[in-house]
Formats: sequence, structure tokens, C-alpha cells
Amino acid sequence: MMPQPPTVSERQARAMARAIITHHFGSKPKRVSQKGGGLTNFVYEANHAEGDFIVRMGPQPSKVKEYLKEQWAMARAQEVGVPVPEVLEVGADVVPVPYMVSRKAAGSDATHHPERMAVLREMGRLMALIHTIPTSGFGHTFDWSSNQLSRKETWAEYLRRELHIEQRLKVLERNRMLSKPQLTALHATLREIESLEEDPVLNHGDMRLKNVLVNDMGSITAVIDWEFCSSNVAPYWDLALALHDLSIDAKQAFLGGYGVSEKEVRAMAPIVKALNIINYAPFVERAAEEKDEPQLEQYRTRFSGALDLYSL
Repeated sequence: MMPQPPTVSERQARAMARAIITHHFGSKPKRVSQKGGGLTNFVYEANHAEGDFIVRMGPQPSKVKEYLKEQWAMARAQEVGVPVPEVLEVGADVVPVPYMVSRKAAGSDATHHPERMAVLREMGRLMALIHTIPTSGFGHTFDWSSNQLSRKETWAEYLRRELHIEQRLKVLERNRMLSKPQLTALHATLREIESLEEDPVLNHGDMRLKNVLVNDMGSITAVIDWEFCSSNVAPYWDLALALHDLSIDAKQAFLGGYGVSEKEVRAMAPIVKALNIINYAPFVERAAEEKDEPQLEQYRTRFSGALDLYSL
């Protein structure tokens, strides 16, 4: 049986954030305030004489690996011109849980910024820069880690052994998410995807408006939340995640910033759609386990194409 992570209350987490800052800067912070998180993840802003810092903590012991991965990815992204927070420390020794300390980046999240279209174009441009960073292996264990047994050397191996693509297909089929013709087409596209031979590059994994900070003018000051970054094919993987909840105009703004032609967009659409559908499988499975039929019906409507008003 796997050991259970320690249960941490908000009060304990705040005390640990204070202890981390005190340990690394030699004096207590002026103020520590919670910025988000929950029972399994805590985020605090610490105001100190040395500056303002963000402390993230996770009770799961494996969280330290995620923090190390993020640290590696942000350092590489900064090298190619992507603005990111400066990570100062990743550890698991000062307090009983893994933690990451970074300087607080200026700006606020771009979700409701009035210049959203300009922000999305810039996000597309920055994603293209991220995709110039070569990596080795596929999935979440790549250059940042020296581990070998968990590394997936091919794209097809990643799809089968880490993404569990066959199991995800069964979830969609079992819950009648797709019609028979759609399932046939999806299987065909996934076979095409398995044969992709592009070299892996760094992918952000969640390049959405909520994960970029902007100033009042709409300039991006930092790309944040690299928790889901991976070594993957590009641009398909990142686009499937970045575009799925955007409007048509917003999608085109993002893609314009990325630098793909309209013809290229049309050519890659089947692959991006297939990956998006596959990525929905865990949410479908959760709704099925909870017997949430209204949510399942909403998913069926999405997958049917009924909400796509531009194609027949």
C-alpha cells in the first residue's frame, strides 16, 4: 500500500511558508498571505525585506519532482526569451513537504484583460519560442531527470504507456461519447498520430490566459504554472490544450501569433481535435463514476459537433 501524504491544514501550511522564507533569507517575512491552492496544494505570497516571493507547497512527496521539472523548464524558456518567474529554490528539507520559492512576477492574470486578442497573439508567439527548445524522450520524464526506467523513448511508447490512449478510447466508447463513424475516424487519426516522427521539444502543457501575467497595457510579464510541461511533439500537443476553450476569433489570434498559415491550420486540425478528445477522457470517466448524466450529456453534445457552427 502506498504511504498516505501528510495532512496539512491551512494554518500549518502558512507556518511552513513562513519557516521557509525565514530559513532562506535569515529573517522573518513581514507578511504571508494565501494566494490559492487547497488540501493538496498551497500557494502563498511572502512579503520580505528582500522582496516579494511566491511559496508553493504540496504534501505529496512526488511533488518535489514536479517542482524540479518546472525549474528546469522555466530556465530553458527564459534562455529563448520567454518571460518567466525566477525560481530561487526547490527543496524538501526545511519543512516536511516539498516546496518551491520564486520571486513574485509583476502583473495580473490575463483572463479578463481588455486586450485579450493581442495577449493571445503574444501567447502564440511565446509558445512558438518554447517549441524551439529541444528535449529527449517523451512525456513528463525528460532532460530534467536522470531517471531511465520511467523515460519513454518514442512518441508511440508515450501514447501507450503514459497517456494510456487505449484505455481512454475505451472510456469514450463505453460512455457513448462518439458515434460509430466518429470512433472509426478517431481510431484512424490516432494511428496516424502514433506514426508521427517529429523530434520532441518542450511543451508548456497549459498555455491559457489564466497562466500568463500581463501589465495594464496587455504586455505579458510572465508565463506561469509549468506544472504540466512535458517533452512532446509540437505544435499539436500544446495547441490541443491551449485552444480548446477559446472562441473562434481567439483561436485564430493565437494561431496567428504562433505563425502557422491558414492552410497549415486546416491540415493539422484532425490531429489537434483527436488529442483534445482523448484529453477529455479522464473528465468523462469522473462524470461516469459520479453518475453525473447531465455532465455526460453536455460532453456528448460537444463531441457531436453540434456547437461547431462553421462546418458541416
